This record gives sequence, structure tokens and C-alpha cells, in this order.
Amino acid sequence: MADTYPAFDISPVPVPALDAKAPELFSGLYGMPMFVTVPTADLAASADFWIRGLGFFELFSAPGTITHLRRWSFQDVLLVPADQAGAPPALTVSFSCVLSQVDEITAACERLLPGSTTGPRQTPWNSVDLEVITPENARVIMTAARPWDPSSVEAQNLRDIGIDAPAE
Repeated sequence: MADTYPAFDISPVPVPALDAKAPELFSGLYGMPMFVTVPTADLAASADFWIRGLGFFELFSAPGTITHLRRWSFQDVLLVPADQAGAPPALTVSFSCVLSQVDEITAACERLLPGSTTGPRQTPWNSVDLEVITPENARVIMTAARPWDPSSVEAQNLRDIGIDAPAE
């Protein structure tokens, strides 16, 4: 018995067909289940390529710091200056988790590969992030959202770049 089943109703990807239509670009705010972070020496040139070449759009930007691009829902790319992304590994992928998983993921990774984790640390955008360097030298960020506090510094940081409180 297979544990898989058709679930196209939860995906932005249309059912394969010769006349399939691409979904609309998605500008809503949601908890991103995963995203990639791409370091670049030139944020403007990279954003231009991703936008005009690959069909993404700028969801928001903090000039000189980060440009958040999106195409369909769940197709998120964060462009960051190369010096902020650090030296290799150049590939960074982030996966969502919940706060109660951060410690168990840290412990499991450290058992498997001592010294592979950094953090967890609180971020200016209201999450707790655990950085893991995998055996193949990929940088994986496990990111857990913190409860929303509208009076927090993190909430103000988000308002400063045009992101307001989530709907309750």
C-alpha cells in the first residue's frame, strides 16, 4: 500500500497537461516552508536577472542587506550580499520547523557530526535559527518562528521594511 496520493490542490504547480496554465505570481505573506539564500556580489544585477530572466518579482527589500524574491507560492529566494553570506558553503537552504524541535535537531546533528551546528540564535525577523553544516558542506538553516509580539524590536524591524502584523 502506497503512502502517496494526489495532492495537487495544495500545490501551486498545475496538473501536468499540454495546455496547463502557470499560476499567478503570489504576493501574500505566509510562513515559508523552505527557501534558498543566494549570496551575490551585486544585489541589483542579481535581482534584475531573477526578475527579468526567471520571472520572479521583488516581494520586499532592505537595501544593501536583502532582497526577497518570489515567483509562485513557496518559490522564495533571498538574495544577500556575498560578504554577509560568508565564505563557502555558498549554498544555503532554510527549512521551517517549530520551536520545540530546535533542541532535538541540534542534539541529533551533534551526535552524528560533532561541531556541525551553530546556534540556535534569535534573529531580527522574529525567528530562532539553527545553522547546520552537512557532511557535503551545505549550509542548512532550521528556522522556527517565535510568537508574535507587536511591541517587540523584531516587529518594528518588520514594519520598517513594510511587513505589518500577521492577521489574527
